[in-house]
Amino acid sequence: MQSQTQAMKASRRWRSMLWSMLAIIVLAMALPSVGYLVADAAQVYGPERDFSEEMSSNPRSEMWRDARFGQGGMTTQTGPYVTNQMIANIGENWRQVRTGPMTTLGGWFLIGVLVLISLFFAFTGRSRIEEGRSGMTVVRWKGYERFLHWFTALSFVVLAITGLSLLFGRYVLIPVVGHSGFAGYAQAAMYVHNFLGPAFSVGVLLMIVLWAKHNIPNRTDVEWFKQGGGIVGGKHPSAGKMNGGEKVWFWGGVFTLGLIVIVSGFILDFPNWGFQTREIMAWSQSIHAIAAIIWIGFFFGHAYIGTLGTEGALEGMTRGRVDTNWAKQHHDLWYEDLIANGERPVPESELEGNKPAQPASQTGH
Repeated sequence: MQSQTQAMKASRRWRSMLWSMLAIIVLAMALPSVGYLVADAAQVYGPERDFSEEMSSNPRSEMWRDARFGQGGMTTQTGPYVTNQMIANIGENWRQVRTGPMTTLGGWFLIGVLVLISLFFAFTGRSRIEEGRSGMTVVRWKGYERFLHWFTALSFVVLAITGLSLLFGRYVLIPVVGHSGFAGYAQAAMYVHNFLGPAFSVGVLLMIVLWAKHNIPNRTDVEWFKQGGGIVGGKHPSAGKMNGGEKVWFWGGVFTLGLIVIVSGFILDFPNWGFQTREIMAWSQSIHAIAAIIWIGFFFGHAYIGTLGTEGALEGMTRGRVDTNWAKQHHDLWYEDLIANGERPVPESELEGNKPAQPASQTGH
């Protein structure tokens, strides 16, 4: 009875904490993504300008027209790879992409993902442990693995917030804090983003090295997808330590998008390497932003399934242990291998911090 009461209290505390954490993350990351709505309302883009009159009256218009067509015009800026370089229109093209389709489509994508997750939760609810908690637990993740996960995950959240606020800040934050306020915040956000990025990159690379062996695709994953991952049809397909969905997150998100973001981020973070031309910097910024936005959308789904969407899943990354009924339901093949290799489930009551009080001695007074 005592262990059940403690489990109920712990469950309530976790639910309260998770709701608060999810609310903070969603609000912080969703707010910048609605910037395009503000831009549309304020008619930021406005009607297309007619440059014909300016070109006929401005003596410098001929030079810029030639630059747009790849002719004439030399920069007076000095430095590696820019001295005597022909003026090009790459900067203006990059600006139009950044303030146009990148913000509009990126904002729609992030909002669409959040809407789909909300609708999915509204119709399906939380995936419960069908047999209930057994009170017995097994090790899911070791201490160093959990440290690496949380360091990388929290760094990801900070980088996502600073990156999105810089991308959408002119539409969302300037109307709230003003130009001078946003200038101060943008400078601080840029420093945080640039300095935290390399440390985050190390975390991502370590995750790839440590967990690639758990994410090798196999035939079990095919069956897992055929049965809808247990979401469709009510059946829970077999899975090893990582199921098919987690492997998609690993190879599609952490590996592919992660490496794209890391490489493009280093090109932007260290322009003194010497090979970064204007074109390379413009392309790198665009690729970096697009890949990051897609990765953030993936992250929303990953965070939902690992917290609110699945009962008992988060405990593996907070305590390092999971209930045996959860393991049998979601990762039965992994659980069977664990037991076959000598792992023995430990009662919840014997874990540190949950030990019941010892009865008083009956001998003596």
